[in-house]
Amino acid sequence: MTVSYTLKVAEARFGGFSGLLLRWRGSIYKLLYKEFLVFIALYALLSITYRLLLTQEQRLVYAQVARYCNRSAELIPLSFVLGFYVTLVVNRWWAQYTSIPLPDQLMCVISASVHGVDQRGRLLRRTLIRYANLASVLVLRSVSTRVLKRFPTMEHVVDAGFMSQEERKKFESLKSDFNKYWIPCVWFTNLAAQARRDGRIRDDIALCLLLEELNKYRAKCSMLFHYDWISIPLVYTQVVTIAVYSFFALSLVGRQFVESEAGAAKPQKLLEPGPALGDLDMYVPLTTLLQFFFYAGWLKVAEQIINPFGEDDDDFETNKLIDRNLQVSLLSVDDMYQNLPPVEKDPYWDEDSAQPPYTVATVAESLRPSFLGSTFNLRISDDPEQSLQVETSPGPARPVTATQTPLLSRFLGVGAPSPAISLRNFGRIRGAPRTPHLLRFRAEEGGDLEAADRIEEEASGSGDEAQEP
Repeated sequence: MTVSYTLKVAEARFGGFSGLLLRWRGSIYKLLYKEFLVFIALYALLSITYRLLLTQEQRLVYAQVARYCNRSAELIPLSFVLGFYVTLVVNRWWAQYTSIPLPDQLMCVISASVHGVDQRGRLLRRTLIRYANLASVLVLRSVSTRVLKRFPTMEHVVDAGFMSQEERKKFESLKSDFNKYWIPCVWFTNLAAQARRDGRIRDDIALCLLLEELNKYRAKCSMLFHYDWISIPLVYTQVVTIAVYSFFALSLVGRQFVESEAGAAKPQKLLEPGPALGDLDMYVPLTTLLQFFFYAGWLKVAEQIINPFGEDDDDFETNKLIDRNLQVSLLSVDDMYQNLPPVEKDPYWDEDSAQPPYTVATVAESLRPSFLGSTFNLRISDDPEQSLQVETSPGPARPVTATQTPLLSRFLGVGAPSPAISLRNFGRIRGAPRTPHLLRFRAEEGGDLEAADRIEEEASGSGDEAQEP
């Protein structure tokens, strides 16, 4: 059964995840404690051998081996290899869950498309949805050990009500070397076509919609089967496993407390390449044990979820899904068919704006303003010239002199074009001027580039002409 702790982490609070560390079912402790005890036992055995059984010369040799193993362990890219592998396994794990076929969409289409309140109409709807559930049961028997233990033979499937005896004979009479989970889907299509000919499905559009939903359902069955067939390449799993095991095999020897090269009485732990005098001999390698707990635990997580259709604590509850799908789908196409509550006016019929009530615990949320967009409160410049609409004039790019962009010309040269945008890059202003100080652009024919780029104020020019005698 899946371990769910969603409610425990619904709110972020002090020590929120700490309460989860005390759980046993589905925990890393339950998953890793055997390997952890083996690692501690081997480490203690080597430590006792070094401290009590070896001579002084043998200790010096062992110390050299320990330094070599410690340096070699650091050369293994364990974090990179293991992290990428676990990410791949987690993505595959969630993709497999989303591939489990659920009949919710299909049962709604059946209830809306296959008509008839008589026994024939009811029989058609229940048979169609039963065929869909039968296909999911057959494919889950192929991938899930829990489902296979529940339905070990086809006789168990018949006894459970997913298949009749006549359907079983038809099913077994069809010879194929491959998995036959798709046969109920073909029965579904033939029965739907017969219902269309009988007028139970009133038009071809409804039949097309029904078959489209069936194809989506069958595609999930097929994808689930192929996830079980095509695993993560074995070489990748082997590389990761060898990397983890070799790292800790080297750590068993390299992380021992050994004497220095000069044979001093002070013990040391080689955490760095090379000896370090004066290290405390703690007998229990806490940092090494934590490292084993993290890395080996990481590998065990991947081992648990690489196939979520087993019987681990966090594997998918496929039997519960089968029970739910059958019950809900039959209820939808049978008891709920044309069984509608009376249509009434809603409480907000005469209101312009519907506002559901809040409780005392949630009324503070109604006082918060609605989110209208990240730029809704952005302050725009009050300068009216910044809000003018202008059109760009097509034409060749004009060089920018050093006097126009003095800083940029040091890097791009005097004749280099500037990426800056100014009013000279535009052709004319859209619409009539809003104020007497708006600018317009005038290019004199036959003039040089400087004359063509001059900007004159319209209001100033007209004012000077009015003042002439």
